[in-house]
Amino acid sequence: MAAEGDVFVGRTSIEQVEEGTELAPKFDPQGFIPCVTTDHHSGELLMVAVMNREALTRTIETGEAWSFSRSRQQLWHKGATSGLVQRVVEMRIDDDQDCVWLRVEVAGGASCHVGYRSCVYRRVPVGAERAGGTALSFTEAEKVFDPRAVYGDAPNPTQL
Repeated sequence: MAAEGDVFVGRTSIEQVEEGTELAPKFDPQGFIPCVTTDHHSGELLMVAVMNREALTRTIETGEAWSFSRSRQQLWHKGATSGLVQRVVEMRIDDDQDCVWLRVEVAGGASCHVGYRSCVYRRVPVGAERAGGTALSFTEAEKVFDPRAVYGDAPNPTQL
């Protein structure tokens, strides 16, 4: 049973978690659950993030994607600054309720703060492809927007 105002229930059994109808997410020891976000229409992978309890709750309540920014150490409403809000069309949780999948529509056509459509815009060579080294190759040729025009010249919080 969920606490008053809580959308989650406690995990009581494997059957409840894997076969039941109650939302009983399993957060890791740091309080996070991974979230994969894809484009609702194309299925394209847009981003992978983590949610804490509050981000998952707000996503459910608002129908817009929220996550927890580990680099900024704060709750993050995707698109709040850029206007590139991700409207959740469908949310799923995996079999043991330790990973979330969001299928979204993206305002403005981009998800990445770097300006690309997807946050997963570089390819890593594997196997026989590695003969030429491990140089990353870009899978997107153009940025959808100019990050400096949107965010200004503030340093990127994800940079080392």
